[in-house]
Amino acid sequence: MKFTNHLLFLIVSILFLQSCSTDTAIVIPPKNYKYLALGDSYTIGESVCETCRYPVQLKDSIGKYLITNDTFQVKIIATTGWTTTNLKSAIASENPTTDYDLVTLLIGVNNQYQHVSFSVYEQEFPELVTTAIQKAQGDKNNVIVVSIPDYAYTPFGVGNATISAEIDSYNAFAENYCNANHITFINITAITRLGLVHPELVASDGLHPSEVAYAKFVERILPKARVKIAD
Repeated sequence: MKFTNHLLFLIVSILFLQSCSTDTAIVIPPKNYKYLALGDSYTIGESVCETCRYPVQLKDSIGKYLITNDTFQVKIIATTGWTTTNLKSAIASENPTTDYDLVTLLIGVNNQYQHVSFSVYEQEFPELVTTAIQKAQGDKNNVIVVSIPDYAYTPFGVGNATISAEIDSYNAFAENYCNANHITFINITAITRLGLVHPELVASDGLHPSEVAYAKFVERILPKARVKIAD
């Protein structure tokens, strides 16, 4: 009898605890993360598939760390050939919302390629960073600036030292601006400077990065991007 009463007490206690646990369970609704990628051919992924672009690869990589049922959307505003001026106009025209959890900016190669005065970049790059911050919920901690690849190290660029020197000038300005304003800057240029000795880093057009190169970009960007999404 004593054993039976003890067993009955245990059963009742377990049922009570399960009931309490069910009643007090906290249900966390799924979150829809939003990512805005701003740029030019390097962002839209000229000559690679849609899922090979670095913004999409980044989205997929971050997605592996999200809680089940959370979603991650990416919007790309970028077109091959765009300068800083073109990107500014496109953003103004599309007027994306200001609630993005992450914004990346990679721009400037066409200013260099089209021989636009460097002073234009000096004026418009900071303006684009300011716009990126506005779109990133007004929080500069949600913004990542990515350095400009060096197309000199492609069959198209044939190792042209002048191209590399000019790309260095653009990147130095962008990095210094980001450092002075406490904005995350990720340098991926060194990856692209392996293009002539590692042809798999160059797309089939002989000019732009390949899917493999973009995957290496993502390896460098992902740690910072994950932190920003987690915040």
